[in-house]
Amino acid sequence: MAEVRRKSGKPLQVNPHKLSQPMGATLAFLGVDRCMPLMHGAQGCASFTKVMFTRHFCEPIALQTTAVNDVIAVLDGGDYSIVESIKNIRDKLIPELIGLYTTGLTETKGDDIRGVASKIDVPLVYVNTPDFKGGLESGWTLTTQALIDQLTAPGDRIDAQKLVLVPHVSMQPIEVEKLRELIEAFGFKVVAVPDLSSSLDNHLGEKQASLSSGGVTVAELEQLADAAFVITVGASVKPVGATLQAKNPAIQHRHFNHVSGLVGTDELVAWLLEVSGRDTLPAVVERWRKRLQDAMLDSHFSIGQTRFLLVAEPDHLAAMAASLREVGGKVTLAIATVDSPILTDIEADQVIVGDLEDAENMRDAYDMIIGNFHTEALAHRLEKKAVMRGFPNYEEIGGALKHDVLYEGGAYFLFEIANAAERMREAQVHREREQIKRQRIA
Repeated sequence: MAEVRRKSGKPLQVNPHKLSQPMGATLAFLGVDRCMPLMHGAQGCASFTKVMFTRHFCEPIALQTTAVNDVIAVLDGGDYSIVESIKNIRDKLIPELIGLYTTGLTETKGDDIRGVASKIDVPLVYVNTPDFKGGLESGWTLTTQALIDQLTAPGDRIDAQKLVLVPHVSMQPIEVEKLRELIEAFGFKVVAVPDLSSSLDNHLGEKQASLSSGGVTVAELEQLADAAFVITVGASVKPVGATLQAKNPAIQHRHFNHVSGLVGTDELVAWLLEVSGRDTLPAVVERWRKRLQDAMLDSHFSIGQTRFLLVAEPDHLAAMAASLREVGGKVTLAIATVDSPILTDIEADQVIVGDLEDAENMRDAYDMIIGNFHTEALAHRLEKKAVMRGFPNYEEIGGALKHDVLYEGGAYFLFEIANAAERMREAQVHREREQIKRQRIA
């Protein structure tokens, strides 16, 4: 088990990699078809979020704001801004749903978005997501719970072949699609909630649409209560299972902390075999399992002699650490954005809830960095290799189509990390040779 230091011990974050709850809520609402996310807060909050996700996905992001400033918040409250913003959206667009969520400014003021929502006769889901609590994962989870709680109609019947899939926020669109395809191969009809796999997956569609394009529909959300099963992937979304079961206690909930690597995927596949009543694996699934086993053999030498720093959301940390540890990789340091129960299960020498200054102060503890775009500058300063994962990733195009989950993604992940480790060692040898040459010349 990891030695978990819950906080880095500093009074503030110096070089943060944490993202806010409203950003997680934005992503969740973008996973609903023809939805308009409406951020109740200052214009700059929405602008930053819009720019970040536009750069990450290389796609236009549908997002509106109530544009509340400090004067309006204190003297007039935010009710009028909400009503006017919704009126403008309805006049210009015909969304299937408006997703209303708060920020630190409006939460500090104490705006009653539930009360305002009850007086507005438009399809609307509201959720409280202050910046000063939680992070990207909790914003995604709270919004998913709100979608189910406020839209799903209660039921008492189930469709034995219907399954609801709830992924954690760090799963890229293609990863949700691959996971859905695997489950469907066992004969199930899958509804992902939220579903970025058809809205932000880099397909050439209605890219300039003013609303989200693709994702789970409002009609599907309303009819979730007839599912026989709900699968939650990631500790952060585990409470969503109970939210759906409240709509129909007959729904069976199965939770997985991750579906990465051989062991994690085996657990999912074994459960699918059990509940589907099948005796054998689909041929393509069995083939990819053997490929992952071969990838583990091929990559274990390179990965096994490398010390890793992981920087990510807690659920993402757990998944990557498990994949690396299976082939002998040594995770010497894992830095999480927020606290989470899953951190105690991560096999690492040390787990910190901290920032990138902590990573810089512990530079001698690791050789390679796996983290988001903000770790690249750190890697340059420390002359270490960095592999991009998580939000945001401005360095690479096509991140939405890069997958690390299940047997197939697990093989690709190990190959990428092993190749990066070999290039890192080659660069180190080259630097040492150049240093020897300069010393001889001097």
